[in-house]
Amino acid sequence: QVIELKDGSTVYIFKDGKMGMEDKYGRAVRMKKDTVMEAKDGQKIIMHGDEVMRTDSLLKKVHEGG
Repeated sequence: QVIELKDGSTVYIFKDGKMGMEDKYGRAVRMKKDTVMEAKDGQKIIMHGDEVMRTDSLLKKVHEGG
């Protein structure tokens, strides 16, 4: 699942429930566990797991067109 946040960043929720974050510049970034984020629609999301390497790998595939 992909959720866009109010600050322009994006949260990726993987099938196992862990999450990764992409900043507004398209880079995978670290996020502290239990950080509360706000989606564009106002929904509050709590960070579970910091899958920065998994997110980075996903973004590289997306940006390379694969």
